[in-house]
Amino acid sequence: MSLFTYPAARRDESKVDKYHGKEICDPYAWLEDPESEETKAFVEAQNKVTMPFLDKCKIKEKFRKRLTELYDYPKYSTPFRRGDRYFYFHNKGLQNQSVLYVQDSLDAPASVFFDPNTLSEDGTVALKIGRLSEDCKLFAYGLSSSGSDWVTIHFMKAEGDLEKLPDVLERVKFSCLAWTHDGKGIFYNSYPRQEGKTDGTETTSNMNQKLFYHVIGTKQSEDVLVAEFPDHPKWHSSVTISDDGRYAVLSITEGCQPMNRLWYCDLQQLPDGISGLLPWVKLVDTFEAQFSYVTNEGTVFSFQSNLDAPRYCLLNIDIEKPERENWKTLLPQHEKDVLTPPLVTYIHNVKDILQLFELETGKFVRDLPLDVGMVAGVSGKKKYSEVFYNFTSYTTPGIIYHCDLKDPNPEPKVFRQVEVKGFKQENYQTTQVFYSSKDGTKIPMFLVHAKDMKKDGSNPVFLYGYGGFEASIQPYYNTAYLVFVQHLGGVLAVANIRGGGEYGLDWYKAGTLGNKQNCFDDFQCAAEFLIQEKYTTSSKIAINGASNGGLLVGACVNQRPDLFGCAVAEVGVMDMLKFHRFTIGHAWTTDYGCSDDPEQFQWLIKYSPLHNLPARPYSGPSYPAVLLLTADHDDRVVPLHTLKYCAALQFGVGSSPGQKQPLMVRVDTQSGHGAGKPTTKAILEDTDIYSFIAETLGLDWRE
Repeated sequence: MSLFTYPAARRDESKVDKYHGKEICDPYAWLEDPESEETKAFVEAQNKVTMPFLDKCKIKEKFRKRLTELYDYPKYSTPFRRGDRYFYFHNKGLQNQSVLYVQDSLDAPASVFFDPNTLSEDGTVALKIGRLSEDCKLFAYGLSSSGSDWVTIHFMKAEGDLEKLPDVLERVKFSCLAWTHDGKGIFYNSYPRQEGKTDGTETTSNMNQKLFYHVIGTKQSEDVLVAEFPDHPKWHSSVTISDDGRYAVLSITEGCQPMNRLWYCDLQQLPDGISGLLPWVKLVDTFEAQFSYVTNEGTVFSFQSNLDAPRYCLLNIDIEKPERENWKTLLPQHEKDVLTPPLVTYIHNVKDILQLFELETGKFVRDLPLDVGMVAGVSGKKKYSEVFYNFTSYTTPGIIYHCDLKDPNPEPKVFRQVEVKGFKQENYQTTQVFYSSKDGTKIPMFLVHAKDMKKDGSNPVFLYGYGGFEASIQPYYNTAYLVFVQHLGGVLAVANIRGGGEYGLDWYKAGTLGNKQNCFDDFQCAAEFLIQEKYTTSSKIAINGASNGGLLVGACVNQRPDLFGCAVAEVGVMDMLKFHRFTIGHAWTTDYGCSDDPEQFQWLIKYSPLHNLPARPYSGPSYPAVLLLTADHDDRVVPLHTLKYCAALQFGVGSSPGQKQPLMVRVDTQSGHGAGKPTTKAILEDTDIYSFIAETLGLDWRE
């Protein structure tokens, strides 16, 4: 018998779906209904098994206390200038949400401009998006509750008594916020009304997003519809107002691939103002490449683009001469590195390099020196000469630099530097290694550990990966990582597997669609490298990933259960045959494919975590300890993915007499996919994750 008794979950063997002539049983389809009493009972029963286990983990209280201590340091965002004032976010240490401050000059005292902590006792109301009007007289801000992607937009005066205005915009999701420069109104995106709930607990598909213009002082029902795409229900749009305020630049995407249509409207050529669907000029009307607005001088626009440039370039397009033969390359793609504006940041082997170029000519000015890490934030506007940028790394919480570009030889100066008490950076080292994947591709990986660590195969490893949606996982500061390294004697390993954007478009495409198995191979080869190089052994490796990274963990555990000692999958995409049917899942088909397509079904069925779990009786290799995490208001990757996977995992593997390690799920309440999570919840979640890892890998606390 298994050491653990799991809640019995009803199996409905009669629930069978047909895919291109093949029948696939979906016995836990009933868990797709979050409102059913049976689903609620399943969640409650699972938490009654999981939470007592987590509470009894022997290092839990020490980890929570130490994590809280190290978390309690002042956090600052990159300041940004608007008019004559400077704004920045600041968290004193353990505040649930960061507070927006304002100061009249860099030397003037700061005062609170907007404090989200006053909006809820438990910190579950978060500021999701905020925009100051160009004249800095009004502030538009979007609030989300319990981690949901749904946002409600409010407005307030940005001067004097900061009075709240009566305007409210609802049903907003995945939205832009773009003020016209006259300060009279704002562009935003909204979805049509739908039946049932819209609080983040529903699973209804998000379709037919529209673009509206709201005039301050009017009701939302009077807002002007300026763009819609009734023949393309999956399209999303986003408006940017040009630096000179004259043009509305519209980016249209379908899915998550880095490509968009590019339309614009000359707002000065509207005799009746913004009063209906805008007369959009279609500058690029195909999905063949990405074009991201950087700036413009009159009719000459600068775009970051991957058109014939997989590592990105800067293009100049004169909209008065829109033919492609007139387009000019301002900065060609680098021979090795990936270009990311607004300041020219190049990603070189996953590390950021910061450089200045002349906008008019593309001429190189100078390097802005950086240590090994990433630029976590940049702020600056063309009309101001100064820029700020924020540097971070695995052991550096943040150094904010200020640079005045009007100087003949601009020299960045440290504007603000944060120290964390109780953590001595000099005792730890960050190294980058390169290992071979299954097909021989060299994969970079960062390792963080104590300088005196011995490579004797005994060290616990926390191996993290993502590998999707062109997201580059660069060196960033994470307090829980440091507690693991410092007090559990661990090695942090971050594998920059394919599917990300670390080396541009080609690297991304090598981990998508029919190439998705490369991501799993890359991750498994990372573990094998760490064993081969005597950092660790398989029983001491804990793997972790969230969202697309949760899919990574689920697939790798199924394919190589012998390779890991523990697996933690957070808010993972686990049902690869049905993900496109729920909330915004349809947008991910550009990365994964879709089971509606016969060829793509064959890709998905081979690795879908839910569909590759062993059935009873299971007599294969013991699975590692598994902790799954989801949350009741996650309307990005809805909880049904994790719940169905958990039920199937416990039914098949959990019934095996050889399965000695726990297979558990933690379902949080008043939480979502991750963004806006209050500090108290973040600390509790990290404490549970690392306590589970320590307990199941047999790790002891080190002072």
